[in-house]
Amino acid sequence: MRVENSTSIYPVRVVIVMGVSGSGKTTIGSLLAQALNNAPFIDADSLHPPQNVQKMAHGIALTDGDRWPWLMRVRSQLDIEATKLLTTQGTHTQPLYVVCGCSALKRSYRELLARGGADHFSGQTHDTVFVYIDVSHEELARRLARRKDHFFDPALLATQLSTLERPDTAREAVVVVNGMHTVEQVVKEACELVKV
Repeated sequence: MRVENSTSIYPVRVVIVMGVSGSGKTTIGSLLAQALNNAPFIDADSLHPPQNVQKMAHGIALTDGDRWPWLMRVRSQLDIEATKLLTTQGTHTQPLYVVCGCSALKRSYRELLARGGADHFSGQTHDTVFVYIDVSHEELARRLARRKDHFFDPALLATQLSTLERPDTAREAVVVVNGMHTVEQVVKEACELVKV
């Protein structure tokens, strides 16, 4: 689905930067937030409960049972930030955005993040667009081997890659960017593709 220069019936656009660990979600997402009118940025990793963090730190892959409550928490935070923007910038003259870095590995996860449950349709404040950072397996492994001060055990990369359901650009509101390019290039391309 092509989303660049798209219009939206919603006052806020949520942009979820997605991919496996090591793809650059936090770096790209935080810089993209700055480029999109200094939008608020949510790092979904910071919303994991302690038991999820401990599991990943010990090389234990998360299950759907571990992920669903976390994803619902992320979705709730997206709603809070979108509502806060509308409250503080209700008479806005420029587009409003919320940017989030979240793995969103499965399509069902992305559906929850984009639409929430059935009760979310009334009063929805935003539409959602995903930015999938596509990075080769070899480059991901190299990045994770160099990364310090993060709870994710690099040994879990293979599990994340096997769990990943690559987004379908024909069926989902998603753009794919080449994560092998420089950070600046990726941010510039993503910004051009998702802005309203």
